[in-house]
Amino acid sequence: MNKIMSFLAIFVGLLLVAYSTIFVVNQKNYAIVFAFGEVKSVISEPGLHFKLPPPFQNVLFLDKRILTIDADEADRFITAEKKNILVDSYVKWRISDPKLYFVSFAGEERGARNRLSQIVKAALNDEITKRTVREVISGERGKVMEAIRSKVTEEARQIGVEIVDVRLKRVDYVEQINNSVYDRMKAERLRVANELRSTGSADSEKIRADADRQRTVLLAEAYRESEEMRGAGDAEASQIYAKAFGQNPEFYKFYRSLEAYRASFKSKSDFVVVDPSSDFFKYFKTPGVSSGGANAVKSK
Repeated sequence: MNKIMSFLAIFVGLLLVAYSTIFVVNQKNYAIVFAFGEVKSVISEPGLHFKLPPPFQNVLFLDKRILTIDADEADRFITAEKKNILVDSYVKWRISDPKLYFVSFAGEERGARNRLSQIVKAALNDEITKRTVREVISGERGKVMEAIRSKVTEEARQIGVEIVDVRLKRVDYVEQINNSVYDRMKAERLRVANELRSTGSADSEKIRADADRQRTVLLAEAYRESEEMRGAGDAEASQIYAKAFGQNPEFYKFYRSLEAYRASFKSKSDFVVVDPSSDFFKYFKTPGVSSGGANAVKSK
């Protein structure tokens, strides 16, 4: 029985030793095999691998994927015109030399992040202090990011890191001068609006004056044409009257007398005082009736 128990203990011990010599590397990691703090090999290919059991050899796994450093808050920088701005940026990076990375940070990702953040901040400060706010925000933003990336890439290579990308997410004034900037922008927009408003008012007055002038000219021309047409009509009517009444002068006299009667007695209250024997009542007379004295003739 004791022999069986001893055999089982030896067998289990051998299994544990064999298990400690096997390790698996997946596609997301590097594996660094080191002995007593000295790097023996770096494995980047995924699969099943072997090593000596601890404490002779140990394995440290490092992330092979692209990682991101995104600051929790924006950093403050001073531009060429001595204005404070806040810059929010991020960096994408990955381990390119696992052995150098392990020597630099002992495999600690936090140390690598802190070091990269310092490198990026120093590069940002170097580039922003050379440029104005306008250049950083829009004019030369691409050049700024490219210059920062070049500087960060060179320094990151010395610690076994490859820089994939560097971007400026946001560039803004510090809170203390935001209000003055907004007030200046508001005043500028108000000035432009007033200029446009005054220009529009002047143009409207010109248009209104021109419209009034055209209206006056059109009315004058229309009145002139109407008077010419009226004169021509009256002349033509006179010619027609003269031609028509010239054929019978007595009828013309009778017609004109009727027109005079109509004009004299427009209402029942109209009356005239005249001698009945005058020519005015020539066509009122009945043959054989004499007239004498002044009589008042009233309209009926």
